[in-house]
Amino acid sequence: MTAQAPIRTQPDLSFLLDHTSHVLRTQMAAALGELGLTARMHCVLVHALEQERTQAQLAELGDMDKTTMVVTVDALEKAGLAERIPSPHDRRARIITVTDEGARVAAESQRIADRVHARALDTLDEGDRQALLQALNQLAAGHLATPSESPRPARRARQREQ
Repeated sequence: MTAQAPIRTQPDLSFLLDHTSHVLRTQMAAALGELGLTARMHCVLVHALEQERTQAQLAELGDMDKTTMVVTVDALEKAGLAERIPSPHDRRARIITVTDEGARVAAESQRIADRVHARALDTLDEGDRQALLQALNQLAAGHLATPSESPRPARRARQREQ
């Protein structure tokens, strides 16, 4: 005799969020790949253009660990899109500055990101689109704002780099 699976009483929110997030990340990676960028590179360029930020501040904004951030900035420097300069306030810190070419690429990559997001949301009518965005913002700012501590932390989904 085999045991019966438990009856689901709620929609599988974990699957729905994970699956749609994964598909959106793959679409974004493919679109930004046309410029030779990863989503992380795009994130660093855009946030570095907003205001003067250290490498550590940009890593936090982009939810990157130190190693990933170093690799990302190395790639941006190699491509001539960004540079590390010493912080005038803390000699141990580095400010990430965006080159003129980096600013041009960031503007183009933002148009691409906006297009990918719009295409995803275009599958919903206006009311559903607004409701989804409002609900996701409420979750991200409220109950799902901070990961739970756990002796066996959940691994974040990895995005395959191009």
